[in-house]
Amino acid sequence: MMNQLERLCINTLRFLAVDAVEAAKSGHPGMPLGVAPAAYILWDRFRRHSPSNPQWFNRDRFVLSAGHGCALLYALLHLTGYDLSLEDIKRFRQWGSKTPGHPEYGSAPGVESTTGPLGQGFANGVGMAMAERFLANRYNRKGYPVVDHYTYAIVSDGDLMEGVSSEAASLAGLWGLGKIIYLHDDNHVTIEGSTDLAFTEDVHQRFESYGWHVQKVADGNDLQSIAGAIENAQEEVNRPSLVMIRTHIGFGSPKQDSASAHGEPLGPESSVKTKETLGWPLEPTFYIPEEAEKHFREALARGTRQESEWERLVEEYSGTYPDLAVNFRRIRRGELPPGWGDEVPEFRPEDGPIATRTASGKVLNVLAKHLDNLLGGSADLAPSNKTLLAAQDDFGLNGRWGPNVHFGVREHAMGAILNGVALHGGVLPYGGTFLVFSDYMRPALRLGALSRYKVIFIFTHDSIGLGEDGPTHQPVEHLMSLRAIPNFTVIRPADANETASAWKLAVEQDGPVALILTRQKIPVLDSTSHAVADGVRRGAYVLSEAKRADPHIVIIATGSEVHTALEAQRELSGQGIEARVVSMPSWELFEKQPVEYRHEVLPSRIPKLAVEAGSPLGWHKYVGETGVVIGLERFGASAPGSVVLENLGFSGSEVASRARALLEKTEKLSAS
Repeated sequence: MMNQLERLCINTLRFLAVDAVEAAKSGHPGMPLGVAPAAYILWDRFRRHSPSNPQWFNRDRFVLSAGHGCALLYALLHLTGYDLSLEDIKRFRQWGSKTPGHPEYGSAPGVESTTGPLGQGFANGVGMAMAERFLANRYNRKGYPVVDHYTYAIVSDGDLMEGVSSEAASLAGLWGLGKIIYLHDDNHVTIEGSTDLAFTEDVHQRFESYGWHVQKVADGNDLQSIAGAIENAQEEVNRPSLVMIRTHIGFGSPKQDSASAHGEPLGPESSVKTKETLGWPLEPTFYIPEEAEKHFREALARGTRQESEWERLVEEYSGTYPDLAVNFRRIRRGELPPGWGDEVPEFRPEDGPIATRTASGKVLNVLAKHLDNLLGGSADLAPSNKTLLAAQDDFGLNGRWGPNVHFGVREHAMGAILNGVALHGGVLPYGGTFLVFSDYMRPALRLGALSRYKVIFIFTHDSIGLGEDGPTHQPVEHLMSLRAIPNFTVIRPADANETASAWKLAVEQDGPVALILTRQKIPVLDSTSHAVADGVRRGAYVLSEAKRADPHIVIIATGSEVHTALEAQRELSGQGIEARVVSMPSWELFEKQPVEYRHEVLPSRIPKLAVEAGSPLGWHKYVGETGVVIGLERFGASAPGSVVLENLGFSGSEVASRARALLEKTEKLSAS
């Protein structure tokens, strides 16, 4: 089954993981014990990677979707020569360590994806393979496969239970992503006990029905069978592959095949017995045999050689296809081409009202002429989200690999797949749906923000203003919930020109950006493009100043409600009350501004009123405890959008009335 060196290397992986979990007094030892042979054979015989350069562009990607088994991943990274020390492994799950309790992209070199919430890594891998196919189609030429790699993953029973993996698997099969090879750690155990408690479907038939190539390996310690299955998978070029490997959680331990082996240390007594069973020395802990380390470290020279061969290929490619090579070098570096945003349209008030979703579609199509690495689409809402790139091919249909992606009604997979596209590098991904359906993809949004993946999310139908579809489709709490996610930039533009500026900023921004857009038409603001662009970049700006140096009140608004604020300003001015109107498209960008600028836009001494057709939570940060927030404490209603807005208090006259009441209250407080 395995020779002495293979056994030594596999047990080195197993016991580095076991000792790390024991030292941390928490973690998941069962999976590393069971799946170590499969991980070893994959990394030792098949995976092309360069430990001295973890970001080598043409490396095979590896995703540990079952992120709870990350002690195994850290052992693989250390032993194969990545910049992850044994001391880092000894500090598993500790404050400030490079080895957190689930993999985090950017924490340790060689960690390709942030995983842990099950199913996310599965879908991330689909996105990586998708990016590989898209770039290969764009840049490869006969004799020059400059983009040519596999995406490997280890997935668990739990991963396959999650709905997001079903959504992603369906798309991967539809698109025929043959460079995907997933190893299924088929150990039949979850936290609560046997998988039979909740998971009895025929996984083999299920994945075949998705269009996958499926194989079974009966013994997780049979290296030859595992290797043979991976070889078969590599030969299957038109279908993604799932290799179901029957493993035993907690292999060799007294807790083998039990739920208790999953998510808690083996304990001192069981650790000793496991080492005795597998012929491993009891001392020292974190023991690495010299022979095993020497063999693992061969990955360094092997990876350097593979990378050098690829670099030579790219050099030859540059001589034969110089223009393509320039673009290829640029997208690998994440650079934007000169003049990429010069042709973004400027919209004029005299052209009439336009929905910001429509403006977004126009801007996107102009950008696509200059950014040929844009790749994205919608969750079956492209005509509504305006995400379709005109005169461009679809992705994965009819033998074409264009930039228009049809995700179907699969918001969750769309978000997680886009994260994977971003992780691959070289591609700028975007995806659209209605704002209310951002709930379906929230786990992907959160993980993307956690690790700062560069994805642009287009959320249209942004408020009760969408009208007749009613409260099931009218977002209320969604803006606040998105703003609550750290590292996530939310931009709700007030007109077409703010939308254009928001798009340009999103293209340049590090980390995920959400564009929040209207269904209904709204006027184009009469403001200079420079002022708008600078204002959006700063997150908030004075859109319309009062007619006096010291305004009576400041009205803050976002999106379509900015126009309501302007109506109120005009009504108040006719009554001798001068208001400043501030457009605040992005809280996150505003918070990054110097305090002097923030106080200049929102002076502390002046009463403030905020208007937004959503939850009022959080707005008192800007209006103060005595300020007023006109928001929604209820769900919407089914009626024409203008009628819904009017009846729920979002009219110029209502805002003006609330402003007057605030000023009267402020005067009384001052007098007392």
